[in-house]
Amino acid sequence: MDTTIGRIMNSDAFRRAAEVLAAEHDRTVGDIIRLTEIEAPSFKETRRADTWFEMAKAHGLSDLEIDAEGNVTGIRRGTGNGHLICVAAHLDTVFPDGTDVKVRREGTKLFAPGIGDDTRSLAVLLAWLRAMDAAGIETRADILFVADVGEEGLGDLRGVRHLFQKGQYKDRIEQFITVDSPDMTRIVTGGVGSKRYRATFKAPGGHSFGSFGVVNPMFAMADAISRLGRVPVPAVPKTTFSASVTGGGTSINSIPNAVWTEFDLRSESVNELATLEQRFFDIVQAAAAAENEMRSTRNGPVTVELLPIGDRPAGHTSESHELVRFAKEAIEAKGFETRFEASSTDANIPMSLGIPAIRIGSGGTGGREHSLEEWIDVERDSSLRGMEAGLATLLAAAGMV
Repeated sequence: MDTTIGRIMNSDAFRRAAEVLAAEHDRTVGDIIRLTEIEAPSFKETRRADTWFEMAKAHGLSDLEIDAEGNVTGIRRGTGNGHLICVAAHLDTVFPDGTDVKVRREGTKLFAPGIGDDTRSLAVLLAWLRAMDAAGIETRADILFVADVGEEGLGDLRGVRHLFQKGQYKDRIEQFITVDSPDMTRIVTGGVGSKRYRATFKAPGGHSFGSFGVVNPMFAMADAISRLGRVPVPAVPKTTFSASVTGGGTSINSIPNAVWTEFDLRSESVNELATLEQRFFDIVQAAAAAENEMRSTRNGPVTVELLPIGDRPAGHTSESHELVRFAKEAIEAKGFETRFEASSTDANIPMSLGIPAIRIGSGGTGGREHSLEEWIDVERDSSLRGMEAGLATLLAAAGMV
């Protein structure tokens, strides 16, 4: 391959780095297990962040610190003039406090909640650093390594949002790679935007028999859910909605005074997401108005409060950009078939700011993400091929000397 990736992969330095990855494969697996067995729900990543910080100390990073949002950041210095590339993996998992995160091993498969999404990637970042140092690899760009918080769920990308909007590197990062989950075949170039709301329907309430005939916020909420369910949305760009979590009420024999539902609205398109969001606003108000029209408001009407609980911006990195081309060529050179996808990842934030960003995998295979039976396979060949492809992508972006 007479290309940037070809020159990197055929270099003696990269071959030495690959040998180090292979020689230290068991150490990388040990790092995966150690980090996985530290609970790290979104907003409670401190223990895992502290551990990754201590592990990273031995890897020659400068300016290693935990920032105001809880991200661990450190720089591997390049030979250039401050050009900065960022590579990240997220610390948090979707699982609450008290989840059994003990790793179970069956052959080359490791089972534990959060082990693939995204704990394996945290260990892979450390393995890349060791391989680069042992092989004496230099890059023109500085490389900012980040273990970030708040990628999952209501974390709402808060770690990377801070990195790009408030952190000390916010105006310097020129390209961004998030390493998220094992799968090497998916290169995420599109950021799926989302708007999330908790809609609370309120009314005076009353006895289910004695006050029968007065407005019932449950009926209004059910009407809103039903109306949303009939909204047509485009298949391309993919646009979706969901009524996801609900609660409220007082007792079986009471007209509730408050009920709520959490809604998730998503699209690959900024414009389609805005259109869907406005339709949602109109629907919840129309449902309240219909209930107030149908039943008595003598004790007071149904009202609606909308609380924003999530806002992930949409974005896109052109498939013709060199960062995307580097990833595709490196991954395919190691025998994987690739496809471009849109997803909701830490890359959404830089994409939305016009900064080239992608998501790649950490190597190996895995499955059952976000379930208690989540697993990865650390079989050497597939794992190492994936790690080598990811490292080559990073080195091409950073300008390996």
